[in-house]
Amino acid sequence: MKKEEIIEIINKNRANLDCLEKNTDYILKASDMILNCFKNGGKILICGNGGSAAESQHMSAELVGRFQKNRQALPAIALTTDTSIITSISNDYSFEEIFSRQVSALGKENDILFAISTSGNSKNVIKAIEEAREKKMKVISLIGQSGKMKELSDLVLTVDDTVTARIQEMHLLIIHLICQIVEEKY
Repeated sequence: MKKEEIIEIINKNRANLDCLEKNTDYILKASDMILNCFKNGGKILICGNGGSAAESQHMSAELVGRFQKNRQALPAIALTTDTSIITSISNDYSFEEIFSRQVSALGKENDILFAISTSGNSKNVIKAIEEAREKKMKVISLIGQSGKMKELSDLVLTVDDTVTARIQEMHLLIIHLICQIVEEKY
């Protein structure tokens, strides 16, 4: 990789940050939804594939553990971590149901599904959203520019890019901002 290519990536992230700055109201709204969920005895179920699975686990760790300060543990579950559940559902049903079956088992009306997909079209994440809707859960989606998840969610946080790595970098920033805002209330 040449120096110019590195600078181009840095400049693209600057542009993404500028776009993100215009969407701070959505970040605040997502944080408020999560705070209300916790206040009403609910929990956050988080899902995604690949890098988004890692971000699911990262978000869950920040909420259950801590982000920056010691505080009470907050109820968040990454649906991406139990290999026995994931492989048994994949084998016995289909990969498309790995998250929806967990939402069916664990989700309740006061809960939120936090769904992450750079494309906004991951079939197993969409099935999880549909199951969450059946259970009257709220859905917050974190996506790239567009996708089917956009029309299925209560709140959508978008990153105006098509490069997976750039989208994931902004997703992590959004997750950290939400965790910081939520943690400030505890």
